[in-house]
Amino acid sequence: MFKIGILGAGTWGTALGILLSNNGHEVTLWTKIEEEAKSLEASRDNLKNLPGAKLPENIKITLDLKEACTNKDIIVMAVASPYVRATSKEASSYIKEGQIIVNVSKGIENNTLLTLADVIREEIPQADIAVMSGPSHAEEVSRLIPTTIVVGASSKETAHFIQDVFMNEVFRVYTSPDMIGIELGAALKNVIALAAGIIDGLGFGDNTKAALMTRGIAEISRLGIKMGGCMETFSGLSGIGDLFVTCTSRHSRNRQAGYLIGKGYTLEQVHKEVSQVVEGVNTAKAALALAQKYQVEMPIVEQINLVLFEGKSAKDAAADLLVRDKRIEYKTLEWD
Repeated sequence: MFKIGILGAGTWGTALGILLSNNGHEVTLWTKIEEEAKSLEASRDNLKNLPGAKLPENIKITLDLKEACTNKDIIVMAVASPYVRATSKEASSYIKEGQIIVNVSKGIENNTLLTLADVIREEIPQADIAVMSGPSHAEEVSRLIPTTIVVGASSKETAHFIQDVFMNEVFRVYTSPDMIGIELGAALKNVIALAAGIIDGLGFGDNTKAALMTRGIAEISRLGIKMGGCMETFSGLSGIGDLFVTCTSRHSRNRQAGYLIGKGYTLEQVHKEVSQVVEGVNTAKAALALAQKYQVEMPIVEQINLVLFEGKSAKDAAADLLVRDKRIEYKTLEWD
């Protein structure tokens, strides 16, 4: 049995708490929101955002960040991406040298364009940072539905330790050294999922969505490779795997938000309707800035930014993507 502290009691943090508790570990689940803590304590058998799941009685819910961070074998960073830096800064003084922190939040910091692992590393330089991602909706993980993810770490030893702690008969964990690739796939697929939802909202079909997803992973891969990621990662669980589930699942907040935009909702109305953080909206500007910084063509990301922040209609954005200049699918493939 290991001692695990989870920072963030949203759907993903709570689902991982259930998983780790079922694995026999001692779990402390931290939230900064008193109302959220009270709700979790009162509704362990009836979790609002995780229907059908039960929060084990031995999971300790706390408002004390020091308690969640002290004497832990692993700390899981599961707060929404806009709050990763503030949470890391606040927690830093409680973190021991070499502490393993597994980041499961997905996004890119807008003002610095850093991945979230790098944000945590800036604020908690004494920690051993790892990342975890893949096609893994919290609603299904919490109900012990078979799921497969990948863990990235700077050392094989850390990756294997995390693998052993999380893995069970319904939660399969692969390992990888490509942390940057895993993080970029996890963050950027949310932007593409917004576009997939827009396609649904506009009433387009499977052909359109399949094309969008295929060209979306091409955009993610182009940028990711320029930033040091590996093509194998973008073809794997945290790339095409996570993209597929986020673009198609009824559980996906990003797809739902895109669907509402396609139906004509304003961004303000979307946030109110979804009532949870939509990571793709937070990441869209950073994705465009990275594309410009690394001189990578990302037309889907460009159009999503125009729709979200410049008032362009979703229908016009879709039309503009379809009438772009003719080109070869992959420039690396040539006729003899």
